[in-house]
Amino acid sequence: MKERTFLENSIEAVRKIESDLQNTIDLIELAEEEEDADVLEEASNALVELQKYANRKRIESLLSGEADSNDAYLQVNAGAGGTEAQDWAEMVLRMYIRWAEQNGFKVTVLERSAGEEAGIKSTTIKIEGHQAYGWLKTEGGVHRLVRISPYDSNSRRHTSFASVAVSPVIDDSIDIEIEAKDLRIDTYRSQGAGGQHVNTTDSAVRITHIPTGIVAACQSGRSQHQNKDMAMEMLKGKLYEAELQKRKEAQAKEHGDKTEIGWGHQIRSYVLHPYQMVKDLRTEAETTNSGAVLDGDLNMFLESSLSHFAKPASP
Repeated sequence: MKERTFLENSIEAVRKIESDLQNTIDLIELAEEEEDADVLEEASNALVELQKYANRKRIESLLSGEADSNDAYLQVNAGAGGTEAQDWAEMVLRMYIRWAEQNGFKVTVLERSAGEEAGIKSTTIKIEGHQAYGWLKTEGGVHRLVRISPYDSNSRRHTSFASVAVSPVIDDSIDIEIEAKDLRIDTYRSQGAGGQHVNTTDSAVRITHIPTGIVAACQSGRSQHQNKDMAMEMLKGKLYEAELQKRKEAQAKEHGDKTEIGWGHQIRSYVLHPYQMVKDLRTEAETTNSGAVLDGDLNMFLESSLSHFAKPASP
């Protein structure tokens, strides 16, 4: 039923584009005959909007990977640099939350480690909605910020780094085998809001996959059992993403691709001083409206990177 609904929606989108295009063409012809400049401008604007809609549907058609239609986990970690880096990590988190909300996705904070003075050391959020992982899967990597630090009394320019990792929420259609002997499970006290029970019991859970060193943690649930189940789901997603990454790297090596696609490489630069610019270092997409990007206007970068990496590898 899920696949059927997706196909029906895809067909309906194509029919909408065809219908709207024909209606707009008819309107333009009518406006030209009657020399009505206002209607002609209105029709031209409609064409521009239709082009944007068609391009978004074209990008969505590229999201055909095994997990592309699934929900996503997004993790943000502050780089070295103390308060400055932790503040940048929180700005990155806010950017993705704003993007998700603007595009109709639901956001849940699963784990959060606050900075000593400001910002965050790390956090994991769950983004729920159709093709959430597909849209975000190319966002993993290091994000660099250049700005005048609000935490520097001498108003000097600072460069800060935050890393982003994205993995899918694994459903029943994808089988990930994990042996109990390969896991180390630790419990600890949750941080932040959540009520008296959350903050006074060891309800938070951290699971380490010993062979790979991959870690998943959750503290959003009220009970240790809930957090353990969620952490296991997160771990499955991270293991899936790690295997996917291995295959991408093997493909790149086989084809002599020099482009860095591994975790930890720098993917985007955000400059707030001495000029305004956000630039994707993989696709060369850039804009001078850095404020809008930090406020969640990411679709230009997501679309360019998805087009760039149009052929997904399946594990």
